[in-house]
Amino acid sequence: MGELKATIQQRMSDAYDSLRTARDAGDDLLIDVQEAEIDDLRRTAADHGIDLPRCG
Repeated sequence: MGELKATIQQRMSDAYDSLRTARDAGDDLLIDVQEAEIDDLRRTAADHGIDLPRCG
């Protein structure tokens, strides 16, 4: 479980970094994609009993 949690946390960090970049650039499509990625990662984490802190 530790590896899955670490992978999800890294992907979340990357997704939030990309979301910030997209917002700075005004890229609405990439904003939507990154928000969907974050939602999917949160759902996957919840399905596996992994608690993730809120950030954004």
